[in-house]
Amino acid sequence: MSDVNVENGKTTDVATSASRLEGRGLDLLLDIPLEVAVEVGRSRILVRDLLQLQEGSLVELDKLAGEPLDLYVNSRLIARGEAVVVNEKFGLRLTDVVSPSERIEKLG
Repeated sequence: MSDVNVENGKTTDVATSASRLEGRGLDLLLDIPLEVAVEVGRSRILVRDLLQLQEGSLVELDKLAGEPLDLYVNSRLIARGEAVVVNEKFGLRLTDVVSPSERIEKLG
């Protein structure tokens, strides 16, 4: 006896439904939105200094000019690269991609 599933008013075999999903593989994940961010640098400032910021103020960052920028996907470092301009928009040319094993190490 096989399991039965009622889907949209139609009766289908669960094994048939499972094989359809299995055939799609990663296709199910391809439309999940991810947050992508490029970080130029970081800085720590006192609240006093934050309250004094105004147009024209400079905030010194921890990276040197010419250093690679960091690419984060969902707050995880994925790659580093250099800033480029493409069709009057900023972009990032990847120069170093973090290996999957390094990404897994940082999860723990």
